[in-house]
Amino acid sequence: MEIKSCVKIRKEWDIVSARQMGREMAKELGFGTVDQARIATAISELARNIYLYAEDGQIDYEVITEVNRRGIKITAHDNGPGIEDLGRVMEDGYSTSGGLGAGLPGVKRLMNHFDLQSEPGKGTTVTAIKWVR
Repeated sequence: MEIKSCVKIRKEWDIVSARQMGREMAKELGFGTVDQARIATAISELARNIYLYAEDGQIDYEVITEVNRRGIKITAHDNGPGIEDLGRVMEDGYSTSGGLGAGLPGVKRLMNHFDLQSEPGKGTTVTAIKWVR
């Protein structure tokens, strides 16, 4: 079963749409309510970053299967300004928007796999995977 979907992030309301789609896919995959909330929260953080810093991007969703497990793969990508200091944005409490600074480190904690790629002036791609337990 390979399901692929995406939500474009251009306006604030798109964050809600992205979160809802991720939660629904997680539910259909058999994630419990706690993991559904974790996935939805991670998606909210990623979509919010696109909205605040890049203004245009998208969240892609994919159901993935390995030998003995299935999961959801979330990829957030944009063509925004990119991230100058990847180490700094991965520090707990760091925020450029005045928020709580949970952002990307929070996404990393909520998911089983996390990968951040960014190039200043070219954009950012974050890939996160959560496996069904």
